[in-house]
Amino acid sequence: MSLLFSTTQLGKLTLDNRIVIAPMCQYSAEDGKASAWHRIHLGQLALSGAGLLIIEATAVEAAGRISPGDLGLWDDATEAALASVLQDIRHYSDTPIGIQLGHAGRKASCAAPWLGGNQLSLEQGGWQTVAPSAQAFNPEDRAPVALSKQDLERLKLAFVDSAQRAAKLGIQLIELHAAHGYLLHQFLSPLSNQREDEYGGSLENRLRFPLEVFHAVRSAVPDSVAVGVRLSATDWVDGGWDVEQSIVFSQQLEAAGSDYVHVSSGGLSPQQKITVGPGYQLPFARDIRKQVKIPVIGVGLITEPKQAEQALQVGDADLIALARAVLYDPRWPWHAAAELGAQAKAPPQYLRSEPHGLKGTLISNKK
Repeated sequence: MSLLFSTTQLGKLTLDNRIVIAPMCQYSAEDGKASAWHRIHLGQLALSGAGLLIIEATAVEAAGRISPGDLGLWDDATEAALASVLQDIRHYSDTPIGIQLGHAGRKASCAAPWLGGNQLSLEQGGWQTVAPSAQAFNPEDRAPVALSKQDLERLKLAFVDSAQRAAKLGIQLIELHAAHGYLLHQFLSPLSNQREDEYGGSLENRLRFPLEVFHAVRSAVPDSVAVGVRLSATDWVDGGWDVEQSIVFSQQLEAAGSDYVHVSSGGLSPQQKITVGPGYQLPFARDIRKQVKIPVIGVGLITEPKQAEQALQVGDADLIALARAVLYDPRWPWHAAAELGAQAKAPPQYLRSEPHGLKGTLISNKK
């Protein structure tokens, strides 16, 4: 029996298998509103047979977008646009759908990657960024404005509002983005958090705002909605955020009622030095998993079905997330099921696509 294709739980949410499609920014929204691209992109991934599909990092306010093309969920217009996309997807797929809510902080106001990815000037349509401290990501960037305590209260309410909108849309899982150098990660890391109040300095203080946001969101949505956090286990910079601090954060999230943690790394500093290779982030997931009881999602250059299966078998993680690999091969779960002797869901319109000799690998996603 393949572990990758065994059922599991994230909170009260049951998943058919342990394949998670990780959030992947598409930079293709229109003033925060989901577009035809999202209907195509999310639609094909919802037919992949994965156990869970998490919608890309979605800004809780316009100033929290990484780029002008970022998805948002901060008002009735952005909610209505996403509702339309989800309605079409659900007509053809019963794959559980989550959403990652975030704020880019000092890494906001940037061009899309294929346009260079650099910070946009105000004349280019950029905007003033905010952060825990008035310290830019790149030396040549505009300095962000340090957030006041009143700003922090406003942002907590923005996260809550977006979470409630997501729950109203029937989204079954909410992931808070505390990774990749964005706002919540900026509070966690001593490299970006130079505050001298109760939100900076000690580890306890640096954890405070991300934990407050988590508590506020968890309290604001029904228990039936799973809530978890994506974190960067290390900044890959000496003196920065590291796996030991990530373990403390994960333990406090578990105590606060988090249903899982999703372990990535990096993104906070251009000084990072990352050694990249197959499964290069799985050791961090394993270290955290040893110290918590909630499920841990592992990610990072996991591209082959047997590699994913092995990671589960040896205890590196409880679920496996795919990002670039599933963009390259949106039918990855089908092919994994064939290789591992398991079954994956597919729309009935596609059942006859099974290769000769693999009859029964694909099962209908229509009950």
